[in-house]
Amino acid sequence: MMKPASYLRGVMHPEGYHGNGKDGAFFEGWYVKLVSADLSQRWAVIPGIFNRIDVADSTERKENSEAFIQVLDGSTGRSWFYPFPVEEFYAAEDSFNIKVGNNTFTEKEFVLDLPQLKGTLKVVSEFKPWPVTFKTPGIMGWYGFVPFMECFHGIVSFGHVLSGTIEIEQKKVSFDNAYGYIETDWGKSFPSGYIWMQTNHFDFNPETSLIASAAIIPWIGKSFRGFIIGLMHEGKLYSWTTYNGAKEVSLKVDDQHVYWTVIGPDGTLDLRATRNRGGLLHAPLNKDMHRRVEETMDSTVELTLKDQAGKTILKGTGTAAALEIFGELEKLLAYKK
Repeated sequence: MMKPASYLRGVMHPEGYHGNGKDGAFFEGWYVKLVSADLSQRWAVIPGIFNRIDVADSTERKENSEAFIQVLDGSTGRSWFYPFPVEEFYAAEDSFNIKVGNNTFTEKEFVLDLPQLKGTLKVVSEFKPWPVTFKTPGIMGWYGFVPFMECFHGIVSFGHVLSGTIEIEQKKVSFDNAYGYIETDWGKSFPSGYIWMQTNHFDFNPETSLIASAAIIPWIGKSFRGFIIGLMHEGKLYSWTTYNGAKEVSLKVDDQHVYWTVIGPDGTLDLRATRNRGGLLHAPLNKDMHRRVEETMDSTVELTLKDQAGKTILKGTGTAAALEIFGELEKLLAYKK
């Protein structure tokens, strides 16, 4: 059983590992996005662990544990899943410091030793996390203190500059002046239905970063649609969340687009994201360790931000955008605003 001090440390350090002392099913993964300066190389590398989560096969369900690294080639949609023994997994509780096999991820560098990706990338600028305070511990807000949440979320870095060379399928590729993004998820299971998008390559400012997510949240025998949106621009965080007084004006999804409008203390935000076919990633959903979730890194997000008086503050398009739409979409969209 997790001690109260360890739980509080986990709340205040979303970038760290949250599984020590967990008795039941648990997963955690860190989504490390790598985009070259010319946008031609778009990769997601996801180290993590599945602990005592059910695996479905043709005849029975069995419990299993394994560490892993997933790789998504955002340019082609190809994806790979590499399992590792749990003994080859390490992650610090109070910092971003992860090791899976010969692969390491820290605030200083990423060392990759995978069939598709080999090499070292240096982090040459500081991480830009979602601010963490006792009042609002990161992107989860006060929900981060609720121990029975199905899934927790953290923003390790809205964006950071990278340098170095990676050998991609035996070909050396420069990642000098590349840009990265890191977030993390942990808990018992991914939501049964959700929409998630992220980009930090806007035409009006290449260092502006957007993360937006809506999901079905189980809550004391019922459920609701929760949402969290963060826009980091020139050092200022604009946010629209379930817990900070923001409201959804509309959320619509068709075969080609996601349309989303929210209003709150930071103004009115309109988002229009394109839906493109992507690659398949493994995720813990309904306790199945290897359910496949489609993700693209080839979307665009058109953004308009207006202040309380209706004056446009920001307007433009983010490219190399990641987008996932999964699960009980009709149920997700049916919740009242």
